Amino acid sequence: MMVIIGITGTLGAGKGTIVEYLLRKGFDHYSVRGFLLEEIRKRGLPENRDSMVIVANDLRKQNSPSYITDQLFERAKAKGKNAVIESIRTPGEVASLRSKGNFYLWAVNADPKLRYGRISLRKSETDQVDFETFIKNEEREMTSRDPNKQNLKKCFEMADFQFRNNGSVLALNQNIDKVLEKILK
Repeated sequence: MMVIIGITGTLGAGKGTIVEYLLRKGFDHYSVRGFLLEEIRKRGLPENRDSMVIVANDLRKQNSPSYITDQLFERAKAKGKNAVIESIRTPGEVASLRSKGNFYLWAVNADPKLRYGRISLRKSETDQVDFETFIKNEEREMTSRDPNKQNLKKCFEMADFQFRNNGSVLALNQNIDKVLEKILK
C-alpha cells in the first residue's frame, strides 16, 4: 500500500534535505512550492514569498483549504508509489491527507539563525530577504484562524513525527531511518 509522507516545517529547517533523502529511498516528490510557482507564472506575478502566500491563500479560498495538497495527492495516487508531499501549511491539508489513509505528517524545525543562514546560502527566488523580514514572514505563517491561510503551529501540533534539525545531515538521516523503520513495516 502506498505511503504518503507530508512535510511541514519552518523556513530553512530542512524540508528539502528530508525530501532528498526520501528520494534516495525510492519515494516520489510532490512540492507545494513547485505547484504554486507554476500558478504564479501563469498569473504573471513576481516569484517571491509574498506571491506564494497570496496565490496559495487564493487557491484555497476559491476551492478548499486542502486544494493544493489534494491536487498533489491525486498526482501521487495516479503513480501509486510511496510519495512525499513537501510544504504542508494548513490543518485542512493535514486533515484531508489523513482521511485518504496511510499518511504521516513530519514536522521539522531548527534554530532561527541557523535556518536563516541556510536560506541565505540556497539563494532561491523567494529567499532573498533580510533576517527581520525572514522572521516576519515566519510569524505571518505561524498562526491564523482562517482555514485557508497558513498555520504552521497547528500543523506542528498535528505531526506524527518531529525532527529538530540543528545538527548534521547524517544525524538527520539517521533519525529519518528510525521513523521509516516504524512506518514501512
